[in-house]
Amino acid sequence: MRLGDGWFEEAPMSLTTDVARMMRQWVQAWPAEPEPGHLLRVLRLLGQWRSQMLANTYLKHQGATIYGGPFRGMQYVSAATEGALIPRLLGTYESELHPYLAAFAAADLDCVVDVGCAEGYYAVGLARMMPQVTVHAHDIDPAAREACAALAARNGVADRVVIGGAFEPQDFEAFAGRRVLVLMDAEGAELDVLQPALSPALADMSLIVETHDLYRPGTLAAMMERFSATHDIVRVDQQPKVFDLPPWLQTLSHLDQLLAVWEWRVQPTPWLVMRPRAR
Repeated sequence: MRLGDGWFEEAPMSLTTDVARMMRQWVQAWPAEPEPGHLLRVLRLLGQWRSQMLANTYLKHQGATIYGGPFRGMQYVSAATEGALIPRLLGTYESELHPYLAAFAAADLDCVVDVGCAEGYYAVGLARMMPQVTVHAHDIDPAAREACAALAARNGVADRVVIGGAFEPQDFEAFAGRRVLVLMDAEGAELDVLQPALSPALADMSLIVETHDLYRPGTLAAMMERFSATHDIVRVDQQPKVFDLPPWLQTLSHLDQLLAVWEWRVQPTPWLVMRPRAR
């Protein structure tokens, strides 16, 4: 079908119908002079709808194989447990971290601890990227754990991806003395889990932590304070995306190309890349 200025695989009718219904309800409830926030809410909804349409088109053309980036060739999912799907499929998702992932892959690690693994984008991707490591993938959501296990099996790394549930601060002690990379995206729970006072082993571990002041104000500052004595810390902020476009995406509008790499963030969520100092 032709939709806007490009050809797209049609989204499920329920999605389009639901989005249209939500918009009508919102607009009907607006005051005579709506505030900018009202329009911004609609813009975000439409952007997410268009992003899903683009994801549907990607799946039609490419299947669920990741197109580029460090996880290129990985068999992924056709529906993410949360967030935008198409940036992951394109391989542009959190591309600001790619140089750091490459550096850690070249280091002599023996395990990765992924807290907040969701369906396994990083857990499985890093297991493929670092064939010498075992990845311990944790999530409090049973559906996410099930999806991560299935993704690991689909990519032939199930023997090196160990699935677990909630991760407590003291659980890092089980990895003391090992060459560890901790990867954490836990929607603010980093404040609860990353407590060096309760986890002395953290002093010798490398970490990549996504910080969420959006959910728990002061998280970024707290993380830097907790690790400044033991780690060299680099703050990584989101940057514009530069990537190779699949041929079909090259024919679409600039707006579609921008939406294809949009990660649905409400506000900036800087990462901290932390390496232990030599002692």
